[in-house]
Amino acid sequence: MTPDPGLASWLQLTLTPGLGASTIRKLLRQFGLPQSVIARKHELAAYAGPETLQALHSEAVQAQVDRALRWAGERGHFIVTLADELYPRALLEIADPPSLLYARGRIELLQRSCLAIVGSRNATAQGESNAAAFAKALSNAGLTVVSGLAIGIDAAAHRGGLEGAGSTIAVLGTGIDVLYPKRNFELAERISTHGLLLSEFPLGTGPVAGNFPRRNRLISGLSQGCLVVEAAVASGSLITARSAAEQGREVFAIPGSIHSPLSKGCHTLIKSGAKLVESAEDVLAELSGFRASGYASTTGGEALPGTNDASGLLAHMGHDPVDVDSLCARAGMSAEQVASELLRLELEGRVAALPGGLYQRLEKRQSG
Repeated sequence: MTPDPGLASWLQLTLTPGLGASTIRKLLRQFGLPQSVIARKHELAAYAGPETLQALHSEAVQAQVDRALRWAGERGHFIVTLADELYPRALLEIADPPSLLYARGRIELLQRSCLAIVGSRNATAQGESNAAAFAKALSNAGLTVVSGLAIGIDAAAHRGGLEGAGSTIAVLGTGIDVLYPKRNFELAERISTHGLLLSEFPLGTGPVAGNFPRRNRLISGLSQGCLVVEAAVASGSLITARSAAEQGREVFAIPGSIHSPLSKGCHTLIKSGAKLVESAEDVLAELSGFRASGYASTTGGEALPGTNDASGLLAHMGHDPVDVDSLCARAGMSAEQVASELLRLELEGRVAALPGGLYQRLEKRQSG
């Protein structure tokens, strides 16, 4: 892609220290396109201090502009400004849309109907399974799954989205050339080929803590709704959910065990008016104006061969975390028998070992 000749002026504005997004929008409303803004040297003093105006024409800023233009000249790399037709319409509806976006991958995904799926970094195996299954089903329905590339629920949602027709968008809290966390490097590379990586931050921006809440408003802003899979009461996922509500988006939450700290955030959202969902159909039914293109249900279980749930240990586990002693009492089995059966079920992916000597049954969810 050949960069827009006017892109250098957009970059010059956005890369100047002291010129925030709100100030840039004021300047654009007052003077027009960035070229016109930059030409009004004397009038800019009413909007920015002398240090900022000096930085606007500095060699340091010009070096950053040149670097970004070189990056945008590479195949599959894009810089999309507020004036571009490619700029996602959904972001124009939020209070503080970024002046430009750095993108790598399938740029057409910015024009698709999207759904955010977010949740805990310290997710349970069941939570990750649910996130992937919901994401795949919703992606197959035609929604592009948006998340933040964090470990846990985000990564599972991206993997599920990649398996469906709608694919996935990963919104980064770093520069688009800085992949974080490093353990998701391979996943990010897959997304850059089959989905889309997106960032509002300049090239080279590292993982600064304050940037991730800003990233969250874009995750929700791109989307028609936000689904929270697992979250503690104090978590970034709830920040994303609040952003979604403030932006007029639907908020969905999957309920969980009353004993799990990772269910309490979802339960808090549900008490506050979020829609409780148990299947992809529940989500799709609430999205006004979206017509599913055909999808697989996430409800129901998938039986695995070789195990009789009605008479085996699973029948005594329920769906809440449980310890070995309780299972012995429920099933009338010795500790050795229960431990042996738990090991087998864990190897089959039917049970997950949790901290504190607890075990939880995993539901094998259908996604297609």
